Amino acid sequence: MLIFLNKYLFLNMNIIFYIPYRMILSLLTSFFISLYMMPYLICFLEKYKKFQIIRHNGPKKHYLKQNIPTMGGIIIIFSIFFSTMIYCNLSNIDIWLIISILITYGIIGFIDDYKKIKHKNSQGLKLIWKYFWMSIYAIFLIYIIQYNTPNIFFTQLIIPFHIKNTFEVYYLYIFLSYFVIVGTSNAVNLTDGLDGLAIMPVIFAISGFALISLFSDNINNSNYLNIAYVKDSSELAILCSAIIGSGLGFLWFNSYPAKIFMGDVGSLSLGGVLGTIAILLHQQLLLVIMGGIFVCEAISVILQILSFKIRKKRMFKMAPIHHHYEEKGILEPLIIVRVWIISFIFVLIGLISLKVC
Repeated sequence: MLIFLNKYLFLNMNIIFYIPYRMILSLLTSFFISLYMMPYLICFLEKYKKFQIIRHNGPKKHYLKQNIPTMGGIIIIFSIFFSTMIYCNLSNIDIWLIISILITYGIIGFIDDYKKIKHKNSQGLKLIWKYFWMSIYAIFLIYIIQYNTPNIFFTQLIIPFHIKNTFEVYYLYIFLSYFVIVGTSNAVNLTDGLDGLAIMPVIFAISGFALISLFSDNINNSNYLNIAYVKDSSELAILCSAIIGSGLGFLWFNSYPAKIFMGDVGSLSLGGVLGTIAILLHQQLLLVIMGGIFVCEAISVILQILSFKIRKKRMFKMAPIHHHYEEKGILEPLIIVRVWIISFIFVLIGLISLKVC
């Protein structure tokens, strides 16, 4: 919006074209919006008793959290949207693609949260319908991305830690992109089981992609780092900054002991955005590294299900894996901080994989 005002109203604010300047402003704006509005949402949700629904087969100590409000993701989405509208170049279609999945997956998550609260059970939206609507929009989004990207470039997959780091996957690229969006969204949702557990890994991964989006916009930097050149990708860095700021504002209230949870409205939307950014930057495989925590959480659930079906035994005391460590008696704050540390290391490994060869 600032770019539009500067261009058409002749405000002569040329400093707004400076990407780092807009990144900082975007981060601070979303941070303070989140910080300011979250207490009002907490009071509203407490007044109308919109509390977190604890699943019956979860850790028993989580029943202490049953009077903590949920759906804090509403403010996360709003602050990201508001900051993006102000500081991003709105003529860039990639910005609108990310905003669209942020809102669409947010709506799906909101319906899921609302049904849980209304019926006072942890089932919420039926799984088949949840995946159906998420899949429909993911496929639609991939079609739009493909339509706006040259076919020969769209099917290129960047392979980390490989000297010939581009590989043509053709139509498999579409399936992979679908899996990245839906899979990442659900993986973030699975990770969101302890106070502040999911939001910091999201912030770390988004920070990594913010750096990559800056380098991808320059053909010399992209050639040097062996990453895809994506025209105007630096605008994504401004949106990523909004996500970081909003996440930090939310963490202020979500850190242990949490005063509010993001709910599915937050986790599904943030996961969908993370996956979409990876696709736009052609870094789907890098997301597997930088989002390694989400991968581990999702795999632990899959292994638990397979182990129980095949061996009739559980591989973990409880899945996702953070509950396994809870059941082993490790204190919740200890688990959270250690997950943050591991997540940060995953991001660093992902970043050095860009130029390791």
